[in-house]
Amino acid sequence: MAMIGFIGLGNMGRPMVRNLLKAGHSVRAHDVVAASREAAAQDGATVVGEGSAVLEGADAVITMLPAGEHVRSVYLGANGLLAKCKAKPIFIDCSTIDVGTARDVARAAADAGLEMVDAPVSGGVGGAAAGTLTIMVGGTDQSFARARPYLEPLSRLAVHAGGSGNGQAAKACNNMILGITMIGVCEAFVLGEKLGLDHAKLFEVTANSSGQCWSISNYCPVPGPVPTSPANNDYKAGFTAAMMLKDLKLAQQAAMSAGASTPLGAEAQSIYSLFNAAGNADMDFSGIINFLRGR
Repeated sequence: MAMIGFIGLGNMGRPMVRNLLKAGHSVRAHDVVAASREAAAQDGATVVGEGSAVLEGADAVITMLPAGEHVRSVYLGANGLLAKCKAKPIFIDCSTIDVGTARDVARAAADAGLEMVDAPVSGGVGGAAAGTLTIMVGGTDQSFARARPYLEPLSRLAVHAGGSGNGQAAKACNNMILGITMIGVCEAFVLGEKLGLDHAKLFEVTANSSGQCWSISNYCPVPGPVPTSPANNDYKAGFTAAMMLKDLKLAQQAAMSAGASTPLGAEAQSIYSLFNAAGNADMDFSGIINFLRGR
């Protein structure tokens, strides 16, 4: 089995490391937070005190970082992974970041004679723990083929979306759809309440007719119809409102750079901005139903 370097051991990164270990890989891991390193060590990873140390003996290096500036910092510069790399592992960035940064870092890797893919994920913490993430991959055919074996323990589906940055482009489009549809679903259930409709009856209708979508069938924002949805756990986050706002901002940034008209995406960003500003950043994004109720 392979030696995998891994940087970023937060809510998503740590369960991803667990699944790599479960698949029989060895993992050399780093995070700037000492408690996260200690937790990964308890899971069986070899932890190191600095990022570049994950390169030792690595067949692949996976990063899962909060934002584009962190990706640039980890990969670029005199002390970055690309400068410190002496072998030729495949670099896999699973962070959700802007398309421009993904393409800049991939270009720098190519200039250094190294292969890299952007590989943002969908499925939240639950998908990371279960190894059922959907992964959208940008890069060359050859790089995707190299990366795929290391993505398989993490995912139920890995889609090659095209060249560098296209993984991030697919993630931005997907999560813009999710943000828009969740607001629409929440509005419908609030309207149903006002009109005297029972939640279960409205769910039965919408889940089996033209209103059907993932936000209803898999993540219904009211308690009862979908037992695994956060609505049944006081909206404890599977995917926080802060993360949804981040992704909607990335989608709008991409839309502006591409000259695309996305009025519903812009409105969804505005609504989630208000929701976050009201102190709900750590709540699950489906909790926006209470905001729409006026609570």
